Amino acid sequence: MKQSYIYAVVTVLIWSSAAAVTKALLTGFPNLEALTINAGLAVLFLLVKNIAGGNLHRMKKISPRDYGAMIVIAFGGMFLYNALYYYGLSVLTSQEACILNYLWPVMLVIFSCLILKEKVTAMKIVAILCSFAGIVVLSLGGGGPERTGSAILGMAACIIAAACYGLFCVLNKKLDMDQNIAMMLVWLTVFLGSAVSGLVMEDWIMPVGIQWAGFLWMGIAANGFAYLLWALALQKAKNTAVIANLAYLTPFLSLVVSAIFLKEHLSLQAFAAVILIVGGILLQSVFDRES
Repeated sequence: MKQSYIYAVVTVLIWSSAAAVTKALLTGFPNLEALTINAGLAVLFLLVKNIAGGNLHRMKKISPRDYGAMIVIAFGGMFLYNALYYYGLSVLTSQEACILNYLWPVMLVIFSCLILKEKVTAMKIVAILCSFAGIVVLSLGGGGPERTGSAILGMAACIIAAACYGLFCVLNKKLDMDQNIAMMLVWLTVFLGSAVSGLVMEDWIMPVGIQWAGFLWMGIAANGFAYLLWALALQKAKNTAVIANLAYLTPFLSLVVSAIFLKEHLSLQAFAAVILIVGGILLQSVFDRES
């Protein structure tokens, strides 16, 4: 359990930068092109890691049925999640999209209870209600000049994306495939999905200079490394909901990162939403430890 916590905390620290970096990239690149580059770098990172770790021979032991299941889960969970979240980031402020995106741990708790039959407790219900209250509070804000499109569509995209990723986490744990191999297959699916759809729907441009630094950070650190750590944290966890709660710290840290690097205005609604979300998590975490 201690190892799961370490993996989860490192993931949270890396992910706290992801919204700001992705928002900056999306100001100069089409959504699906940015996703394709990030996913491609994640695949390369995980391929090298699997070769270095001698994991590729394990691919022979995976049944065709499991391969098919992982591809379906990856497309519905990770490709759609990222495509929708990138759209939300492109039209909302970084802080709004990130806070809405972090409904996914709530979705994870809900799907864990429904699919994995984990125990439903009063504090889980309180945490879920607090989180949804935070989303309501956030939706009451007027946003800011950083918004570039329909706020309603952007918020809807982020909420649906959160449900996709929450479901992916549960189904990935249920499938119980070696995570080094699984995450490589997942990002390969995302890469192919975004590349095919992006080449059809968008006009792509070539990244230059410092833009590659952003793509390398997102592709290798935030996608390849952090998602692998998170999958391992959930797989090793005795209680999925407890580990999932740590992810709620990310939107709070992201507010600070976005304010510093993107110069976004920190709205009262955003602070209130984060307080509601984090407050629900802390309550549940305390009661889960005591029970």
